Amino acid sequence: MSIFSTKTRINIVGLRGVIGDLGRFQKGLTLENCSNILDKTFTYKKPNVVVIKINSPGGSPVQSELIYDRIKTLSNKNKVKVITIAEDVAASGGYMLMCAGDILLANKSSIVGSIGVISASFGFKKLIDKVGIKRRVFTKGDRKSFLDPFEEVSKKDVSKLIKVQDSIFENFKDLVLKSRKKKIKPAQVFNGEFWTGEQGKNIGLVDSNENLNTYLEKHYGKNIKIRHIEEKKSFIKNLFSSRSGSNDLIDQIIQSIKENSFWSRYGL
Repeated sequence: MSIFSTKTRINIVGLRGVIGDLGRFQKGLTLENCSNILDKTFTYKKPNVVVIKINSPGGSPVQSELIYDRIKTLSNKNKVKVITIAEDVAASGGYMLMCAGDILLANKSSIVGSIGVISASFGFKKLIDKVGIKRRVFTKGDRKSFLDPFEEVSKKDVSKLIKVQDSIFENFKDLVLKSRKKKIKPAQVFNGEFWTGEQGKNIGLVDSNENLNTYLEKHYGKNIKIRHIEEKKSFIKNLFSSRSGSNDLIDQIIQSIKENSFWSRYGL
């Protein structure tokens, strides 16, 4: 036996924030803006294991699946095991990202789950009638004004929305089942509810509530080399983003409200 034992190489990266394009000032998680850092994480110094820390309340189902697919592709291509960890929140699309892991970890107080689809809006029909405002809408295609917030909700529109949600929901469930089929009871977890990490372990949403260091030492010993992969910040980009006028400030406030609405669902 050689006196020089090979260390297990472990690269760690974080995916944090609302999933989707939030605008110029709030950087959401999209495949475009996290693809490079994921590529580097799976290739830098040829890791044996990749750890992905996730802190996200969800967002765009499309971007969630694109990032999930990218992680799975890189894992298979580079023959690297993936451990995903829920930090504060890995819910909805954030939990979809967790399912890209071979092993799922969560702190006992983390929030996980929320496997479902939501669509929310406001109705202003009575308000504009009260103040005497008349709207003029001209369309080609009788379904172009679908769910107009200034008109009464029609049964036809609701029926259409439900069909769209059903399609997205079935796709979400299929993805989760690929990862957790033998560990969960579908009727128990596919109801849109969220749980703590401790509860999530009991119902099969995560594998362990151990902290990362404890888990790695237990399964890989002390002979490991950990590297934290981080994205380099652009000085020029930061310089220009710091110079904003009054209109930009309004945009930032609106985008912040939008982002906060995602986190607030989980009491944050």
